[in-house]
Amino acid sequence: MVRTEGWRRLPAALLPILAVAVTYYVGGLIGLYQRVVVDGAEVTPLWLPTGIAVASLLWLGLRVWPGIALGTYLTIERITDFDLPGLIIVTGNVLAPVCAYLMLRRAGFRIELDRLRDALALVFLGGLWPMLISATIGTWTLVLTGDLPLSQFWPVWSAWWAGDAMGVLVLTPLLLVLRRAVGARRRPLDGYRAAEAAVLAVTAVVVTLVATRSTLSLLFLVFPVIIWAAVRFQLAGSAPVTLLVSVLTIAAATGHAGPFAGHTLLEVMINLQALNGAAALTGLLLAALVTEQNNVRLKIEQVCEDLAELVEHLAPGKPDR
Repeated sequence: MVRTEGWRRLPAALLPILAVAVTYYVGGLIGLYQRVVVDGAEVTPLWLPTGIAVASLLWLGLRVWPGIALGTYLTIERITDFDLPGLIIVTGNVLAPVCAYLMLRRAGFRIELDRLRDALALVFLGGLWPMLISATIGTWTLVLTGDLPLSQFWPVWSAWWAGDAMGVLVLTPLLLVLRRAVGARRRPLDGYRAAEAAVLAVTAVVVTLVATRSTLSLLFLVFPVIIWAAVRFQLAGSAPVTLLVSVLTIAAATGHAGPFAGHTLLEVMINLQALNGAAALTGLLLAALVTEQNNVRLKIEQVCEDLAELVEHLAPGKPDR
């Protein structure tokens, strides 16, 4: 009887792992379309699977780490034959999000991202610091196997680290807010808010295309749009707008279009990651700050209403109810 129940539980345990592996692999395929090659080493400016891995661990816990490993293996198989160096890279790609998850849990991180401290934790403990692990292990593996000359260590390492970190800063907030929106029963937007959201979406596309395709240096134009999204719609607005800005900017950078034309690969990567990082930080931190202030205001209003009811109840000459 116990053995039968164990077999019945097996599919339920394997399903989340397989789902994470498939999602990770699909994200890897998307990322590979915008990869750049540095002396034979392939790196991506925005590695979406890292954001998927961190979000999956925050939702489901450490039990899904085999899915991250399987997804990394399938992605490497897509690029080249899997061997011992590939196994080392898989280890680094698993250790980085697992360390991010453990540090976030230790810091009391809440997936609602409704506090400024949660946004800061995701930036530093979820993105910037733990992704040093995967970048360092992966780049040194390429150097030690002879696939990458030592002189190109720092360009590849910085691109690897930035791509993994941007995956967390750009995609993980969007996945967290999507899960919250699906799990909660929210009233639909009223007519004015829906119209504003539509105008924001169109404006974000038009402004980003102009900023990233114009020969003038107009990349700063994306920041008013991100601020608009964060102030008016918080994370539900800033997260998709930030992802849109990052994707369109990467497309322009890899195609050497607009302000990225006429620059070396290193210069393009520096400008690209500076913009993506600044956009992600602006949207995430501002959205969390506005959400926290809104929650504080609502609590104060509720306390004032409760106090007014109490005063009215205790006022002289008022009959007891």
